[in-house]
Amino acid sequence: MGIDYRLTLAGDIPLEQVAVLVAPEGSCTSTDAGHPRLLTVDCTTERGFGVSVFAGSNGYFDAEDDDGTPWEWEPDRYVNVIFDMANDQPDTATADMVAAVARVLADRPEDAALVLDNNWLLLTRTAGMLRTHRPTWWDNYGLADIFTR
Repeated sequence: MGIDYRLTLAGDIPLEQVAVLVAPEGSCTSTDAGHPRLLTVDCTTERGFGVSVFAGSNGYFDAEDDDGTPWEWEPDRYVNVIFDMANDQPDTATADMVAAVARVLADRPEDAALVLDNNWLLLTRTAGMLRTHRPTWWDNYGLADIFTR
C-alpha cells in the first residue's frame, strides 16, 4: 500500500492552472469524458508518484494536528491534488512532491492544507498565513526550511 498526500485549495479554481504547477513537465489528461473535472498525470517513473487533480463542493476535511488535536475544514468549493506515492519510490519523491506543493502555493493565493494519508496535518495556509505542522516529519525529509527560503 502506497502513501497519499492531499493538497486542498479552497475556491473554484480552473484545474488546468493547478495541474500545470504540479506537473510542469507532463501533461495532465482527463481520465473520463464523463468527469471533465478530473485530471491525472503519471509521474511515477520520473518523480515516484501519480497525481490526480479534481474539484468538488461542500467539502469536509479533517486530520490530526501536531498534538493530536482534531483539525476540521469545510470549504464551499475546493480543488484537491492527490499525490499517490509509489511503493518503490525514489529517494527524491517526497522532496519532489513538496516542491510541487511549494509551486502551487507560490502561484495560488487560496487557503490550503496538506494532509498525509487522510490523517496527519502537515501544512495549512489561512488568510495568507502559512504554517507547517509536525516538525519531525519536515526534519526527517530535510525540508524544514522549504517555505522560508
